[in-house]
Amino acid sequence: MKLQLIIRRFAGTFILASLLLAHYHSPNWLWFTAFVGFNLLQSSFTNFCPLEIVLKKVGVGGSCRGNEKKSASSCCS
Repeated sequence: MKLQLIIRRFAGTFILASLLLAHYHSPNWLWFTAFVGFNLLQSSFTNFCPLEIVLKKVGVGGSCRGNEKKSASSCCS
């Protein structure tokens, strides 16, 4: 599975979970939603994603396919 797909799923899950927690527990959970949104925004400009680093270190994200050319930023993009 591609790393970008995993990151999108994590972000979507975190946003939905924090919205549910804000609705049923405390509105302060919306700060977590804002953090995830800000992280997505900054990563679109800087190409730096902390979750991507963590996932690569634990070996999640699959391996690259065959002899395709690897880009400088990510092997699976």
